[in-house]
Amino acid sequence: MSPRRSSHDISLLDALSELPEVPFQGDLWRVVNGVRSPLDGSKGAGRWNIRESEVLYCALEKDGALSEIHFHINRQQSVFPSRLTSTIHRLQARFGRTLDLSDIDLLSRLGVDANRYTEILYEQTQKIGEAVNFLGFEAMIVPNARHSSTNLVVFPQNCDLDEISSAEAFDVDWASWRNSQKIT
Repeated sequence: MSPRRSSHDISLLDALSELPEVPFQGDLWRVVNGVRSPLDGSKGAGRWNIRESEVLYCALEKDGALSEIHFHINRQQSVFPSRLTSTIHRLQARFGRTLDLSDIDLLSRLGVDANRYTEILYEQTQKIGEAVNFLGFEAMIVPNARHSSTNLVVFPQNCDLDEISSAEAFDVDWASWRNSQKIT
């Protein structure tokens, strides 16, 4: 019987395996639309996951979470929806196996074009996210593409979601937030 082969880039797996894993404990911010649970993962393809993988995209700052969701809602429609119902959740989480990829120079060494990070060029970041997931990490810290802060991408299949608790939740007033950010 032949050994099982990984579809992941071996050199990428090796590079990620050499990085130190760090614990994470702290607040996370996550925006959801409608009555969706903040622990329901994103199931469509995103910057750090392919369509077949589920992740929780969270931000370490409130405005970081709002900026990310605002960007994606805004790019799908010519006029920002006036009746959109969104909730921002402050969550508290603890993970033992987290990989810190927040340094853009590190991401460059892993094949990400740092000059185009804010663009929707997901091929290499998806490869990295899938490799981190494959290696069994619970989460990874990455730069926020829409705000000068960082995000935490959680891999639900690698962690105990009971380690994430809801601290508080607020309805999002998109008009007020857009005004505070000077977004027209």
